[in-house]
Amino acid sequence: MRAVALVLTCLAAVATAPPATAQQRARDFDYYVLALSWSPGWCRSDGDRRGAEQCDEGRKTGFTLHGLWPQNEVGYPANCRTAERDPSRRDTGGMADIMGSGGLAWYQWQKHGRCSGLPARDYLALSRAAFNLIAVPEYFADLNKDISIPPQLIEQAFIEANPGFGPDAITVSCQNGDLDEVRICLTKHLLPRDCAPDIRRDCAQQAIIMEKLR
Repeated sequence: MRAVALVLTCLAAVATAPPATAQQRARDFDYYVLALSWSPGWCRSDGDRRGAEQCDEGRKTGFTLHGLWPQNEVGYPANCRTAERDPSRRDTGGMADIMGSGGLAWYQWQKHGRCSGLPARDYLALSRAAFNLIAVPEYFADLNKDISIPPQLIEQAFIEANPGFGPDAITVSCQNGDLDEVRICLTKHLLPRDCAPDIRRDCAQQAIIMEKLR
């Protein structure tokens, strides 16, 4: 919690800075979406082809951080101009343990982090703090077989593991019959809040596949 408080203090300081001059202005957003990817599904669809280390047998990688996205009540800003410097390779590489690679951390900074109004290092720290705030349901943390499961049960499991989050604060997305992501809506201070309607749409399939951990 000390790390969260420190990052939020930095956020408050940035909020007093002059506005950026760009069509999509940094800091001009309403809330965050924390996107958690299910690594086994991503590995099958994309990661194996890329030779991604997180897909190696024995790593037991489950939910990873896709990103922390500034979001508006309708739509979202992207690729904002900012006076903040880009992160160093060491900064982005330091996110590989929860994101799978430093390359993804770099991409997320370019597309989403620039819109936060935070310095790159503080944005990455805030992303880690948000990731650490969310408890992964115990059953999914050690999944040892492929399962077919209704998306609503995944959502309910996250709600039960994270008191304070309601059904409109968590949404489950799917792709080609597999679990894609769990998306969780947070205020700028990382508190639970309902997602706006354009984020709230859940996977419409009756059941989806969650592949076992590798």
